[in-house]
Amino acid sequence: MAMLKALGRIALLLLLAAAVAGGLAVREYRAFIDRPMNVPAEGYVLDVPAGSSLARVASQLEAAGVIDQALLLRAYGRLSGQAARIKAGEYALAAGTTPRQLLEKLVAGEVVQYTLTLVEGWTFKQLMQAVRAHPALTQTLTGLSGEEIMARLGSPGVHPEGQFYPDTYRFPRGTTDLDFLRRAHELMKRRLAAEWDQRSEGLPLKTPYEALILASIIERETGVPEERPRIAGVFVRRLKLGMRLQTDPTVIYGVGDAFDGNLRRRDLLTDTPYNTYTRAGLPPTPIAMPSAAAINAALNPAPGNELYFVSKGDGSHYFSATLEEHNAAVRRYQLKGR
Repeated sequence: MAMLKALGRIALLLLLAAAVAGGLAVREYRAFIDRPMNVPAEGYVLDVPAGSSLARVASQLEAAGVIDQALLLRAYGRLSGQAARIKAGEYALAAGTTPRQLLEKLVAGEVVQYTLTLVEGWTFKQLMQAVRAHPALTQTLTGLSGEEIMARLGSPGVHPEGQFYPDTYRFPRGTTDLDFLRRAHELMKRRLAAEWDQRSEGLPLKTPYEALILASIIERETGVPEERPRIAGVFVRRLKLGMRLQTDPTVIYGVGDAFDGNLRRRDLLTDTPYNTYTRAGLPPTPIAMPSAAAINAALNPAPGNELYFVSKGDGSHYFSATLEEHNAAVRRYQLKGR
């Protein structure tokens, strides 16, 4: 093996010598290493498929007009010991990039990173729409149900709603949808576990999963971030007293695709597992992806005696301790004094 490597080096040296004999001076080779390549002002994206050799990359760059001496790039890669260490991927080359910098980038694997933001409050359906629409993700889960996807993630029998952490993720082209989802799922499990360990005493929540369900409701009810702990306090006190949560977002989730943006009285009266007007306690699953702030609020609710809140129409809520006060607030903010 060592002899083969030595022969390879000799062969490249001979090629270089032939090039020099053909009119290229040694100083030209040395200058080539640190001379900016012909990268256009807008940059150039170099795609290096898996298994590519430096010779192939050099020929590709020469064909694109980025370099004019593929032989010199091959020689530099071999003589510097970097030719066999390049990594596959997409590389963004900026104007002014030199062959030396190019090789350093290829060896370090500094590939182009794409981003996808999972928005707090999204449903699993919205999450999958974003994942399937991203051009840099390789699709491997097409046609699978949410439960089948969770099984692929190592969580069989787990409902997918709320199981992914809302954040901005960076990844290279070719990342599979499964690997992307695995990162978001594992991060949610870690964040939920950490918050559960720091929860307040006396909560009517038996498991981290129940906390996740409550956090998802808080997320969907919150228009002003600062109100999350206060909203959580209302729900926690209702659960302790055995009062129904009576929260519209759970009803809307239960209506599903039939919801047209207008929540009607018949929707509030139609019993589903998610109708918290007809059923006591928490719904069976989360209804969205809760943020870290919503999870923290669910496990550390604000103290107080408020049992009701109503939207003021500007994203904020009016909170009440008594039904009489609440009804007055409904007339003021929802019925406009009627």
